[in-house]
Amino acid sequence: MKPKLFILSALVCSVLLSCKENNKTVKEEKKEVKIERKKPNTITYHFEKTKSWLEKSANDSTQFQIVSAINRIDAQNLKKLDSIVVPNDTKGDIAHYLPFPLQVPYLEDISKIIYFSYPTQTFGAYEYGELVYTGPTNMGREKDKTPTGLFFTNWKAEETTSTFNDEWDLKWNFNIENKLGVGWHQYELPGYPASHSCLRLQESDAKKLYTWADEWVLQDDKNVKVKGTPVIVFGAYPFGQPKPWYQLVSSPNSLEISKSDIEKETQSHMNTILKEQKNRETVQGKK
Repeated sequence: MKPKLFILSALVCSVLLSCKENNKTVKEEKKEVKIERKKPNTITYHFEKTKSWLEKSANDSTQFQIVSAINRIDAQNLKKLDSIVVPNDTKGDIAHYLPFPLQVPYLEDISKIIYFSYPTQTFGAYEYGELVYTGPTNMGREKDKTPTGLFFTNWKAEETTSTFNDEWDLKWNFNIENKLGVGWHQYELPGYPASHSCLRLQESDAKKLYTWADEWVLQDDKNVKVKGTPVIVFGAYPFGQPKPWYQLVSSPNSLEISKSDIEKETQSHMNTILKEQKNRETVQGKK
């Protein structure tokens, strides 16, 4: 009997070790999402006359991208401003100038999730708790506010026509609320909430999220088999007050979104998010 017990023990140990190795592999795969970003020596800001800044920096695409993002504006509209917020050191990665945290351990079990912050007019996309994409957005204007809460991406189109005006062509459109017709897409960013409830993005950001996020899977014309990537829209914009990013000049951390802020906005939705994620993994595993 002893040899049999030894063999059985060896098999149990082998299975346990195999499970540990599999768990280790999953964790290692998650760690591979980590992105190395260059941090500027200092993150402080000042106001500068737009014309003066453009004369010396317009040909520097990296600086232009960073300054446009800080002012939540696109290139054409930036040129119309009298003054802009400019960082004193522009040698860092764009993520260091925007408010979303680079890592959020609370999200380590979520494969993909996107956040849109109304008060800061920025978005952040995470894979297993690691920030992979971030940038500026211009959300719904005061009389057409973007709805807040948990949504899931559904259908998408490289180019479609707005339901508000058939003369508006929307590129890289990804819908998150089918009945209301709310989604993100490329469109003009004037530097403040100006949309009819949609989430406007710069074209490069809209295209990245369009490719990165998952589309829904339909069971039939009326039923959804698999939901897309979770999207959380949160907070409120201070309409009627100075643009929030103007505060950066006197208080560089004033718009910072903390890890605990993300946890707070996600906590009540976590079970739903993980349930839908598991469903997607199960359905995809059957293919």
